[in-house]
Amino acid sequence: MKTLPALSALAVLAGVSALVADTKPETETKTAPLKALLITGGCCHDYDKQKIIIPAGISERANVEWTVIHEGGKSRDHQVSVYSEEGWADDFDVVVHNECFGAVEDVAFVESIAKVHAEGKPGVTLHCSTHSYRAAKTDEWRKCLGVSSFNHGKHAPITMTPIEAEHPVVKGFPESWTTPQGELYNIEKVWEGCTPLIMGEASGRENVCVWVNEYGEGKVFGTTVGHHNETMAEDVYLDLVTRGLLWACGKLDDEGKPLPGYGAED
Repeated sequence: MKTLPALSALAVLAGVSALVADTKPETETKTAPLKALLITGGCCHDYDKQKIIIPAGISERANVEWTVIHEGGKSRDHQVSVYSEEGWADDFDVVVHNECFGAVEDVAFVESIAKVHAEGKPGVTLHCSTHSYRAAKTDEWRKCLGVSSFNHGKHAPITMTPIEAEHPVVKGFPESWTTPQGELYNIEKVWEGCTPLIMGEASGRENVCVWVNEYGEGKVFGTTVGHHNETMAEDVYLDLVTRGLLWACGKLDDEGKPLPGYGAED
């Protein structure tokens, strides 16, 4: 049984502990996630599954939350509705394009998409986004991408080899990696502001297949790789695209790591 003096001492200690607790600095606020908008849909690809693979894979690696807009069915000429809305990208930190609408001819519509990135909105362009809007008689989308491509080779695995191994986006990429399946795009032109990072080889042909681009005030990461779900689901691919997204947003350090607060566990 405790004596009264002992109880008094405990009370004093409790009071001191409470005072110390009250004067401890508040726990740092968790960094808000990057808000990413994924635009997807169109012909020739399994966008029903890819719209799950991409957000889930990137969010396992970085502090990113997603909004997905999937429309257009299997058409080639659908004009994604959100692109016609004023300020459609304002609520997002980055726009990820994984769409395939190569037959859209409306020049003003296409240039309005590119304009958002020219004005500073970071972008990520995957696979058939490179061939989207190729029917429109304007080069603005291709300048936004950083490359011009209008066709591709037959389906075959792609062996990818870095040519800028010290670039942060490439840090951690193997010296050589071959995709499970593939469809190598032919690159006809690399635009000013574009820096090729990785070359791809398939069926005896070689082309740039990964790059970064500075377009106006915006930064864009692009790759032509990603036709098949099997490739997109690979760790090497998802690691690469995650670094590309973080680079475009200015959240990747020189060693290819997320800045504090932007890793998946931060």
